[in-house]
Amino acid sequence: MDLRIENKVAVVLAASKGLGRATAEALSAEGARVIIGSRNLQELEKTAQEISLKTGNQVIAIPVDVTDAAQVENFVLKTASAFGRIDILVNNAGGPPFGAVESFTETDWQAAFELNLLSTVRLTRLVLPHLKKNGSGRIINIVGTSVKSVLEGSVLSTSIRMGVIGFSKLLADEVGPDQITVNNVCPGLFLTDRVRGSAIKKELAAGMTEEQAEAEKAKNIPMRRIGQPEELAAMITFLASEKASYITGTTIQVDGGVTRSIF
Repeated sequence: MDLRIENKVAVVLAASKGLGRATAEALSAEGARVIIGSRNLQELEKTAQEISLKTGNQVIAIPVDVTDAAQVENFVLKTASAFGRIDILVNNAGGPPFGAVESFTETDWQAAFELNLLSTVRLTRLVLPHLKKNGSGRIINIVGTSVKSVLEGSVLSTSIRMGVIGFSKLLADEVGPDQITVNNVCPGLFLTDRVRGSAIKKELAAGMTEEQAEAEKAKNIPMRRIGQPEELAAMITFLASEKASYITGTTIQVDGGVTRSIF
């Protein structure tokens, strides 16, 4: 299937590793000109080089802390000037910590707000004029399955990312006439460095091998396995394509069936 992404300019955040990296690589493999952002310049440049070598397409690394308004503004200026346009924006940021409601301070709440909602709003607002100038565009936000079903300890993520869902739904209405689509994807459990370092930490400490720990975590997933980052990237790449031109205002989980809610 020709996704018609070739030569589109895609901006992917938190892309030095994990789900962001997999997304950047998938878009680059389809011929998009990709700009990746994250805080660690050394990791970012290494990732850009590796993706470029693998796909044969140019990947540009521009460091940014998405919680810093000035850095975000500078980042968008640089991305827009790199190729003269922006067609696709993939908003992504690490998740806030897990814990009980009473365990978090107001500072914790403010940090989660800055990281997971305000960063999305800032980047989207700054990129929108470029998409409108093109006469079309794609905005895709990576959120989490906690917006679909209750996840123990996820009060910060759930509360803040529900704001992203509301923002996206209203924005989809507003920019639909400009042929700009706005969608959210909800990743379940994927085999990233973060999962290896935290989600299966308890099982590893109990003496399980990594393979045994992953199998234990997968028991509640209908597919009985943890997802590969490339599987989420495939959904995002499709939503970024011309083939998804009539899909907007949606929130789609990619989780191996673990979300049990009907709607």
